[in-house]
This record gives sequence, structure tokens and C-alpha cells, in this order.
Amino acid sequence: MLHLPAEEESDVAIIINEKTKVVVQGITGNQGAFHAAQMLAYGSRVVAGVSPGKSGQEVHGLPVYDTVEEAVEKHGANASVVFVPARFAKDAAFEAIDAGVTVVVIITEHIPVHDTLDIMAFAKEKGTTIIGPNTFGIISPGKCKIGIMPNQIYTAGCVGIAARSGTLSYEVAHSLTRAGLGQSTVVGLGGDRVVGQSFVSILKQFAKDPDTEACVLVGEIGGTQEEEAAELIKGMNKPVVAYLAGKSAPPGKRMGHAGAIIERGRGTFESKVKALEAGGARIAQLPWEVPALIKEALGK
Repeated sequence: MLHLPAEEESDVAIIINEKTKVVVQGITGNQGAFHAAQMLAYGSRVVAGVSPGKSGQEVHGLPVYDTVEEAVEKHGANASVVFVPARFAKDAAFEAIDAGVTVVVIITEHIPVHDTLDIMAFAKEKGTTIIGPNTFGIISPGKCKIGIMPNQIYTAGCVGIAARSGTLSYEVAHSLTRAGLGQSTVVGLGGDRVVGQSFVSILKQFAKDPDTEACVLVGEIGGTQEEEAAELIKGMNKPVVAYLAGKSAPPGKRMGHAGAIIERGRGTFESKVKALEAGGARIAQLPWEVPALIKEALGK
């Protein structure tokens, strides 16, 4: 998987916190409206929505504007979440970046690769952090949720999670919560071949984050993200546990995500496990084994 991270230093639980003000792009659509309500219910500071041509309307009591710029000027929005069709995603992301928001979470999937490359290049130029595309979002439990993950499975704590798979990350987070281990921040890297963040970029932030004592990587076959992370893990002073999907996947077959495909023998389950173990990570065979490995690593 190719990644072009726009890394930003954070002075809080990484990337977002309770002060983050969110604008929902595509709020008048079914998905935008539904998940805006869920984010509000969680306690996120969603301040406005954007749908071109719908200015003056309200959704869940939130004002709707034609442009992100208006939401930034009138409400101080500093983060955006994108719920627009793939063909409009590039324009939506460019608009948010140009308006000066510091974090753009792109939920949309099936965005053309050349559009995503353009988004990443513009974000890097402007210093904007991109989460996704094709991501479930990001959550710092008890502080802010931007995305589509279920509200009830997270609790605040000391374990940071970076994940390529949404559903598997939910299983891991829920297992941790049931075991009495809360999460500091959970980041959905995104399942596409080009994404804004990588395991390396997120691990670097977890390493500096005082709220994070241990890290979990939820990986899958395809690409070299896990192998690159293994090199970083060697020098980390915080324990890392990894769970990888795709053990039985046949070579050359796409397994759900555009980035989850083994090509020319690279990115196999075995190569990733070998690299991560060599880097010092503990490997879980099943998602619900993660809590025990975290407790062992932390001496709890």
C-alpha cells in the first residue's frame, strides 16, 4: 500500500481531542445525516454541515452551509468528515483543505487513485492531516469521535490502536473494553491502496503521546506497511501487539480492500508476521487474544 502521510505534531491525545470542532460534508445525505447524529450522541463537537445548494437548512439542529469556508468562519470548525459520493470526494477534500481545517477524515470509498494522489499532494502542501479514504474514522474515547464506528464499544484508557480493517478493529477494541483496558485513540488508516496515514506515522505519534502506554496494530495482507512498522517498533519504548487478517488468502486475490492483495510475493501474511516478531511485537492469532497480550506486556 502506498501512503503519503501528512504528519502533524499534536499536543493532545493524537490528532483530535475534546476541543475539535467538526463539520460534516454531505450532511443532507442519508449517511451524512445518520452519522452526524451518532457523532453528536457520542459528544463530539459537531458544529455544522455542508451541502452545496442546501444553505439555510438544518439537520439535527446543525446549520447547513454551501461551503466549508463558511463553517470555518462562523463556527471555528477545524476538522471535516467527508460523506460524499466518490466522484465528488476530491472536490470536497480540496475545499476542506483550502478552508484551513487541520484534519480531514474521508469515509468515502472507491475514490479513483489519481484523485486520492491529488488530495494527498495538496494536503501535504497545506500541512493537513488526512485520515482515509475508505476509513471508519478516528476516535479518542471520551473526547471526540469522527467517523462511523459504533459508539458503545470504546472506553477511555491507555491503548492506542491503528487499523487497516474496520470490523476487526471493532472486535479488538470491544475485547479490550471488556477486559478493562480502555483506548487512548483508535485510527482507521483506510483500506485503499493510497491513504493519508500509515502504521509508521501513527506509531510515531503514539510513541510521543503520554496517554498511550501500549499500541495495537490491526493489519492485513498486501503492501508493506506492517514490515515498515516493524523497523520502527525495534526502537520503541512502548509495547506493540499485532493482529493480522488474511492468513489463508490465496496470492493475487483481492480480499475486500483494494490494498489487501499480495503481489509478486510481497505483503504475505507470513512475511508480515516474521517482520513484526523480529521487531519485537507480540502477535495475536485471534482478535480476542489481544487483551491478554497487552496485560502481559504492561505487567498487569
